[in-house]
Amino acid sequence: MSALEMRAQSPSSTSLADLLERVLDKGIVIAGDVQVNLLDIELLTLKLRLIIASADTARSMGIDWWEHDPALSSMARDRELEKENSELRERLDRLERAIEGNGR
Repeated sequence: MSALEMRAQSPSSTSLADLLERVLDKGIVIAGDVQVNLLDIELLTLKLRLIIASADTARSMGIDWWEHDPALSSMARDRELEKENSELRERLDRLERAIEGNGR
């Protein structure tokens, strides 16, 4: 058996799939700030935060914004529509009461 074959069969070798599974299981955070100054005057500051994790790992860290974003979740969209519908019904009721009060 050649050295290359031994290395390929070695238990310490990690496949890309194993590495990705570990990253998604544990999560990884990349953070950085970019600041643009001109003569000691701050013109622009960008705060960059990137997290790579599985949905379950993110949830366990308290990150679940995708569940409440109407663009990403049909349940969030439904809740938003129900709220808007309720507000419109209340507004309509107020207008109808105001019209009835003025007509008397």
